[in-house]
Amino acid sequence: MEWQELTDLTRGQPFTVERVRLAGSGIAIEGQFEPPQLAQLGLDDQVFVAAFVRAHGSIKEMERIFGVSYPTIKARLNRIAERLDFAEHLEVAEPAAAPAEADVVDRLQRGEISVEQALAELERSR
Repeated sequence: MEWQELTDLTRGQPFTVERVRLAGSGIAIEGQFEPPQLAQLGLDDQVFVAAFVRAHGSIKEMERIFGVSYPTIKARLNRIAERLDFAEHLEVAEPAAAPAEADVVDRLQRGEISVEQALAELERSR
């Protein structure tokens, strides 16, 4: 089933995905998964967002594509933005490993130190 069909079936109502099958592997995962916010938008809004991205965020280009005025494009963007709260739910990425930690891992991979030595060095560096 395509997202468009799911969007049509749900008519904008909230829904939960309970089973996911990984294509080609036969692996299925069951649980309760909230679909991405963009997938929860109506089909027209999904098309609008895709067009906005393809237009590289150019409102002037969006005016040309949709044949509407600047205020109309801005109003629709604002309405869609109110439904998306990505910034509030973004996970902060862990900082990259410190050079000393990366060095320990590199030495371990090259077989220059044992796992126990690597763990001991990593523990001391914290």
